[in-house]
Amino acid sequence: MEAQKYVWGGAIPLQIHLHESEVTTLPPPPPALIIAPRIGYLPLLIPLIKPHFAAALPPGVDTVWFDYKGLPLKWYIPTGVLFDLLCAEPERPWNLTVHFRGYPNSLLIPCEGEESVKWSFINSLKEADYIISGNCKNVMHMSQIDQVVLWHSVMNGNLEEYIRTSSKLKIGIIEDDYTLKTDLCSQKSRKTTGEAAESGQTKAGKIPVRLYICTVSEDFEDMPTFDSWDQISYINRPIEFRKEEGRCFTLRDALKRLMPEFLVDNEEPFRIEGEDEQIHVVSSEDLSSNRMATEERVEPPCTSGAAGIKLVRIQGIQPKLEIPFSWVVNNLKNPEYFLHICVYLKFPRAISFDR
Repeated sequence: MEAQKYVWGGAIPLQIHLHESEVTTLPPPPPALIIAPRIGYLPLLIPLIKPHFAAALPPGVDTVWFDYKGLPLKWYIPTGVLFDLLCAEPERPWNLTVHFRGYPNSLLIPCEGEESVKWSFINSLKEADYIISGNCKNVMHMSQIDQVVLWHSVMNGNLEEYIRTSSKLKIGIIEDDYTLKTDLCSQKSRKTTGEAAESGQTKAGKIPVRLYICTVSEDFEDMPTFDSWDQISYINRPIEFRKEEGRCFTLRDALKRLMPEFLVDNEEPFRIEGEDEQIHVVSSEDLSSNRMATEERVEPPCTSGAAGIKLVRIQGIQPKLEIPFSWVVNNLKNPEYFLHICVYLKFPRAISFDR
């Protein structure tokens, strides 16, 4: 619960600039400074941003979108995930550009404001329910009132309200032995566990994961910037959680299952750069012979040589790979029950596929 509070309280300072092509006043308006919740979505900030720039806008109908260094930002990805993905070296404040005209329909799914974000969230919740439960009846049977309360709890960052409402869904949970053991003497922990059992929640067999993979060359000095989403692989890939007697299923184990194309499962452990362990590698021949099967997918770059993990980030944290995966899921998942993992893979050389 304590870790969840930090996740829900997490925020990113934004410095938002109006695109120069839409400035109609002199001097141009100063940037808007806003604190954006990590679990929120960029379109939900529009009511705060619009008044700041309203006097400088050209005539016309608003079609609001954001970009970072020229890359249009996908509005249905949580703000914190976008930051973790695109700012491997954290930039504070995060400098974004807002556009009120010229929506890039060929690059972004249309967004009609809060209502579009709400239904995107609900659809993701249904998807997660299907992965965990085998069907999405828990969400489908949720009353309209509870849906509204749940959505408002996310918008307002109200964790207690969210827990009260989401518990009615009875979506499966993962038994977290690590937390149970460390909190064994805590009466509150025992009560919470009992309440979960009484509410009809079952243990989850599959975990909804959204994996974002970037590739970087080995000889760069600074983390790269992205000018196209083609440089990022976006994967919906559930992971089956199997508990083995006497063995803890770790984040390292999860990554091996999530990225078999990159991380061959043998006796040699892979590591994040900077750890005192040997890098687990995969040849470019193995990579090219095993394409990723995904629901929404961008082809990974063609590579030459061996690959290793440069960076793993979840909710702004660079976790140790030995951390129990059950703890990661229960504490770092987003409100729609997906665990978002950003991974930077390091290759000696990276080039793009011919399209």
